[in-house]
This record gives sequence, C-alpha cells and structure tokens, in this order.
Amino acid sequence: MTTPFYQYDLGVLEDTLKSISRCTSGHKDWHVHYAIKANANPMLLEPVRQYGLDIDCVSGGEIQVALDNGFLPSQIVFAGVGKADWEIDLALESGISCFNVESEAELDVIAGRCRELGKKAHIAFRVNPDVDAHTHANITTGKAENKFGIEIPMLLPIVRKALANPCFQFEGLHFHIGSQITEMGPFQLLCGKINELQELFDKEGIGLSSINVGGGLGVDYENPEKNMIPNFESYFKVFADNLKLRAGQQLHFELGRAVVAQCGRLVTRVLYVKQGTVKKFAIVDAGFTELIRPALYGAQHKIVNTTSNGGIQKYDVVGPICESSDTFQKDAELPETRRGDILAIMTAGAYGEAMSSCYNCRRPVRSEKGKF
Repeated sequence: MTTPFYQYDLGVLEDTLKSISRCTSGHKDWHVHYAIKANANPMLLEPVRQYGLDIDCVSGGEIQVALDNGFLPSQIVFAGVGKADWEIDLALESGISCFNVESEAELDVIAGRCRELGKKAHIAFRVNPDVDAHTHANITTGKAENKFGIEIPMLLPIVRKALANPCFQFEGLHFHIGSQITEMGPFQLLCGKINELQELFDKEGIGLSSINVGGGLGVDYENPEKNMIPNFESYFKVFADNLKLRAGQQLHFELGRAVVAQCGRLVTRVLYVKQGTVKKFAIVDAGFTELIRPALYGAQHKIVNTTSNGGIQKYDVVGPICESSDTFQKDAELPETRRGDILAIMTAGAYGEAMSSCYNCRRPVRSEKGKF
C-alpha cells in the first residue's frame, strides 16, 4: 500500500445525502447546494449530482469543474469576494443561475462585462448580517469586521442601483455567517436578521424571489464513528420554524463540510518513532501538504492506529514537512505505535484534499474508494 492517500467511503456519503433528502423533502421551494470548495473530487461529485443537489462555486475553476461533472448551468450559483473578469465572463457565457454579489464595486464590473458580452446577469446580494457564529476566527464570515458581503446600512442604495440597470435581474439576498457551527443559536439569530430585512424590503416595495442562508453546519471531529451523520434535522428545523418566508419565495442552502467531511479520511504510514527527552514523536509520511487544517486552524482530527492493539501511549503525530507547524496532533493517545503502522486521520473529507499542495516539491495526494 502506497501512502499517503485519501480514502472515501461512498456508503457514508450516500447515507449523508439520504438524510439531507429526507429532512428537506416536504419543502418544495427549498434548494440544497453543495459547496464544491469543500471537495471537488469527481468520485464525490457524482453521487451529489445524482441526489439532486445544486452547486455553490467560489471561482471560475469550480464553475468549470461543476460543468465538466454534469451539473447544469441552471444549478450553479457563483459566490466569492474577488471575482476576476475572466471568471465573470465564464459564468455569463455559461448561463449560470445566479451571481452572489459582494460589493458595489463588483456590481459595476459585472455590469460592464454584461454590456461587453451582451448578457444579462441574475444577481443576489450577499449581506453581512453582523452575526457571531461562535466558531474559529479564521472561518467566521458574518461579522462586521469580516471581508465578506455588504453591511446592512449600505444595502438598499446598492439594490436600487441594480434595479435601475437593465443588465441585471435582481433575485434576492444571500447570507453565510461561518463554518463548523455546532450550535443552532447563530442560525436562529440569522433568521431574525433576515426577517427584519424582509420587512424593510416590503416597506420599500422591493420583492425578493429568493433567500440564500448559506451553510456552516458543523460535524463531529471528536467522535466521528458515533456521529457520522450531522444534525441535519435540527439545522433545517431552525429555518422551518424561524424564517418568515413570503409566498413563492425560494430558500437556498449551501452545505459543504456537512456533506462530505465524514466520508473521507487521510491514510498515512509511520516512518519513524522518535523518543525525545520530553516528547515521543510518531513521524508519518503525510504532512500539511495533504491536510493543512491542523496547522492553519488548530483543528483537531481523531487519529486511529489501524494496525496496533498495544497499550495506550502518548505521541505527537507529526509530518515530514520542514515546518514546525507540520503537526497533526500533540499528545495523541494511540496504541503502542511502531514504524510501518498505518494511521487514519478521520473526518478529512472536507477541506483536506481540496486544500492540499505540493510544497517541498511533494507529489500530489491521490485518492481511492474504500469502506471504513
């Protein structure tokens, strides 16, 4: 077995997609998008497409991957705070469903590209609702100091500007407050902010055909075997109970991590066990080039030794990259670990392979199907 590699359990993915379908089946105006930035591996995109999920993209590359994997332009929404001209052109030429516009400056650029290409853009405005998602600072997106979206006091003039421009078909509002949110309170707060905005737009006589609440639902990194399926029931119930939609309004969700995180794990081999004066290190052949989340966010992934049943010892599980931050977990409690043992780093299906790199001239990470 050549390591490291990503292993995906498509049975877990199918169970996850079935749960999403079951929780949303009674709502004909609800649309669940898969946030492809979480993982664009074609073996995962195929079941996602088969279960009828649409696609949320944040780059021209993601739009092209979605098209190449059988998603229709009408299923694609294009978000992202920094859309380049060529990406806007690709989206317009492809005829995607909607641009989620993040600033007045972006609106002006899209208008110019529409005039140049003779196209009309369907747009929604991403709103920064100033809601604290109570998550890691690097993955919160809905607070006033974050770079994403348009702050509420600035919103109405920009909407009126779009309504007056024949280049645009105004659809509605888009929100996304952060990622790895495990409590329902922030989503309830978001519903309250949306309800207030809906009343404001009603008073202004401006109709909204769609509301996009983004994603952000978290997963269980500590006990993945016990909680393979995220709490979709509670998540969707928050919006069903608290969001006051108008007749005929379409409600959109953009779930990424919650769809694919638990179906993937990073498999790696122990190269050396090194005993220091203070620490014992398990040095593995995967590094932050394969899974950067621990180095970038201080993220904790459960690590399993799949080949040992010895007594429990503590190890710092580290990679071979020439950076001190190349550490997967400190003081990991593992069965006695030796050179050649196979470790599995769990809950790595989201923001693992998608964020991998070739730093230190490393080989691109490979992937395969398998059962956990």
